[in-house]
This record gives sequence, C-alpha cells and structure tokens, in this order.
Amino acid sequence: MSDAALPTVAEVRAAAEAVKAAIDRHLAAVESRVGDEDPAVYAAFNELAAAAEEYDELLYDRYDEVTPFEIPTPEDGAPYAGPAEPAAFSVLIRRDYAVVHPGRLVAQADRVAAHDRDAELVHDGGTAGALGVLFGEYEPDEIAARAKDFGLEEGDSTLWIAASHEIPEPGEWLAAPFGSTDPQDVLHRFDVSSVFDDDEEDDEAAEPGLTPA
Repeated sequence: MSDAALPTVAEVRAAAEAVKAAIDRHLAAVESRVGDEDPAVYAAFNELAAAAEEYDELLYDRYDEVTPFEIPTPEDGAPYAGPAEPAAFSVLIRRDYAVVHPGRLVAQADRVAAHDRDAELVHDGGTAGALGVLFGEYEPDEIAARAKDFGLEEGDSTLWIAASHEIPEPGEWLAAPFGSTDPQDVLHRFDVSSVFDDDEEDDEAAEPGLTPA
C-alpha cells in the first residue's frame, strides 16, 4: 500500500476509541440482559465485532500490526433480530431418515392397515404408501423413538423456534410452510448430527497421550 493510501494516525485513534466505546456498550448490555437470548446483547456484540474488525484493519494498514484478539462468528448464521417479547412463535422441525429395511417398514404399515380401514385404502404395498400409513398413525416423536423398529436409520435433525409478533391468520402459510422463516427470527436452534460426534472424537485424539482409533 502506498503512503498516500495509508489511514491517518487520527483515523486509527478514532477506530481505537470506537472499540473502547463498543466494549462499554457491550458490557452494559450484558449487565442488564433480559434472558439468555437478549437481542440487545446480540446487537452490542455485533457492534463490538464490527468496531474491532475496523480497528484491526486500520492498525495493520498503518503500522503493520494486529490486535491480539479475535471476534468469533456465530456458526448458526444471523444473530437474533426478532421481537424481544414475542407474542407468538413457530416450531420448525426437520428429521432425516434412511430406509434401511424396507420390508420392516412395510410390515409395520401392514399391521396398522389391518386394524384401520382408512389406512388400508391409502396403503399401496410399497415404502411410499407405508410412510403415509405410519405417519398417519403415529406422532413424529414416536416415529423418531422407534425408528429402528420401523426399519429406519436416523440422519441429521434440527429444531428451530422462530418468534413472531402475532400468530398468522388460519391457512395463511399453508401453501409454503417452510419458505418464509427469516433466520434472524430464530430464538433457539437445536441441531443433532453425527458430524458433532466425529468432531469430538477428533479433538480427543489430538490430546496428548491419546492415540487415534
């Protein structure tokens, strides 16, 4: 970078002062936080991260030096920016399954259909029809708990609690139930994946005295 393009001493100092002010605002937000997911804390965190990044860049450009700290980026995506006191919320769940024993799945559906005339009408003898029968008979949580009994193998799953200002009108979102959720409205998110187990195993293997399997 040429000298003409270097930030001025005043610009670097101003950025440093901005970091100090952002630290004070972040501490104040933490001290007065309301609940574990207080949006004021998220906002103060983001302001501090932006101020620190700006200072770090200017410091490097001017003096070829860096700061000794790093602001982490949330892995879950955008920080919460919804209502502080939501009047309503939606629960969005995705669970993935592999059909590892189709015969077992169909057999379970046959048992249901044997006692349910309506189920027999939609059961076509294949796995597609069997899924319709089983999910028509059992709650999703029971399917998850008995996945092996039904010939299924669980994959990744996630549960989102998304806040809203008011409950939607009846039928308002039925045409596209999963297409209108803003990640910034997600109050809580719970993910389950075997990749997390793999990460933990890698961390353990990296510790002194442990030998990778």
